[in-house]
Amino acid sequence: MAQSKPTPYADVNSVLAELLAGMQALLGAKLVALYLYGSLVTGDFDHEVSDIDLLAATASDIDDDEFVALQTMHHDFAVNHREWDDRIEVAYLSIEALKTFRTQVSQIAVISPGEPFHLKEAGKDWLMNWYVVREKGAVLFGPSTHELIEPITTKELLHAVREHAIAWREWVQRARTRKAQAYAILTACRALYTLSNGESTSKRQAAEWAAKALPEWSALIQSALLWRAALHDEHVDHTATLPETQRFVHAVLDLCENTP
Repeated sequence: MAQSKPTPYADVNSVLAELLAGMQALLGAKLVALYLYGSLVTGDFDHEVSDIDLLAATASDIDDDEFVALQTMHHDFAVNHREWDDRIEVAYLSIEALKTFRTQVSQIAVISPGEPFHLKEAGKDWLMNWYVVREKGAVLFGPSTHELIEPITTKELLHAVREHAIAWREWVQRARTRKAQAYAILTACRALYTLSNGESTSKRQAAEWAAKALPEWSALIQSALLWRAALHDEHVDHTATLPETQRFVHAVLDLCENTP
């Protein structure tokens, strides 16, 4: 059931209502559902820096004309809401793709921080996202998340987290900014938490758990939380913390790979 006030933040609720209205105006009955997930539903939302994460489920793939119209809508939204520019992530995916993501890749249209609105392929590599949507997502429009996304087992979730963690060995080599380093550290904490506890949680909650579980890395983890809260601080030496960040991520990924 859709929620009239899906978050505790009046301005966020206004943004969600505006985005939904824009999607409905452009897609009409083709928009089957809109779900809110990410930090706004896992309890980790920071009003100054966190993103808004949405899944728009559609009756079929986004066609060329719809892509251009949605691209214009998102551009205009960013121009009119500078405080949310580069902080909105929306994935447009057909309901058929949501049912078959385990066995085949499908077209997905995505706008996300650091990337323009674009088309790509999505398959089981999005399982962790759809797990959070199904289990914790807030319905802004349409049917229950359980109606469109079939159950995802804990075994499937843990396998996806482990596979994702492996890819981070290469990614962290390119984490040049403090923002990227904070993201890498906190994501590694969440991966280890999920594999150790058999459930997903927010980055902050995972970081607090990891700081206790890995006391030798506690200071760096706490620093990552501070870096995340000061993403726009330009007076920092980004390279100074990179080696320690890389050592931490590799150490945590070793633990992830060896967690039963």
